[in-house]
Amino acid sequence: MSKPPFVALPAGAEALLIETPRGEFAALRAGRPVRGTALLLPGFTGSKEDFIALLEPLAAAGYRAVAVDGRGQYESAGPADEAGYAQDELAGDVLALATALAAPDGTPPHVVGHSLGGHIARAAALRAPGAFSSLTLMSSGPGIVCAEQRSRAKLLGDALVTHDMETVWQAMRAFDPPEAAEARTPAEVTEFLHRRWLGTSPAQLIATARQLCEEPDRTAELAGLPLPVHVLTGTSDYVWPVAEMDDMALRLRAHRTVVDGADHSPNVDRPVETATALAAFWSAAPAATAG
Repeated sequence: MSKPPFVALPAGAEALLIETPRGEFAALRAGRPVRGTALLLPGFTGSKEDFIALLEPLAAAGYRAVAVDGRGQYESAGPADEAGYAQDELAGDVLALATALAAPDGTPPHVVGHSLGGHIARAAALRAPGAFSSLTLMSSGPGIVCAEQRSRAKLLGDALVTHDMETVWQAMRAFDPPEAAEARTPAEVTEFLHRRWLGTSPAQLIATARQLCEEPDRTAELAGLPLPVHVLTGTSDYVWPVAEMDDMALRLRAHRTVVDGADHSPNVDRPVETATALAAFWSAAPAATAG
């Protein structure tokens, strides 16, 4: 899971609820939309706080950054049944959020999907490409996750069927390797991770774990859309091979960024560099659309 480097809101950021016809979504927001708005979607086991270190640099670049909890994630309510977390349902939520965040002149937001969030953003774009100014797939591969992650997702899904969230949390922590003293997680972040886990719907985790293990490669469909696409990864990744995402970018004819020194979560590992790359892509996206 992504581990934010801190949890205190940076200067100028605020927590809020975004109202849509599909319900309310907890969000963090920073900046004014001088150059546009960005909708940031977290990945599996994640939350809006995974983007907390991006808020200030994106705001400084002239963008309103809005990170959200999807339905059933942390502080956004969700149904108790797995059917409520079908990918099409989650994509519908993203489209509702995009409408809520569109500029007064109708200019849609840029959407960034991290990991699982990339699959959901892709599904939304395939339904309504005009809902977004651009799509960034951040550490999000073309299809199913690697074999090791498929095994972990299946194990987690099976455990959540028969055990409560606290029991599963304690079991996961027991298998965590010990942290080196210089890399030890701050106590407030550790407490947040526990609170986030307990706040997340088990049905959401079970359903989305299955999606990660079954997602088809929809690159060819996405390549046919008149939508600027950005593939952004770290130099390494433990969920999808970087070479697989390189190939996906080529097939999409997408803008490609590799954030040096980052792994599966460039938004956490190298937030300033990631924000710089996003802003550079977005500034060029209108020209790409016109072309």
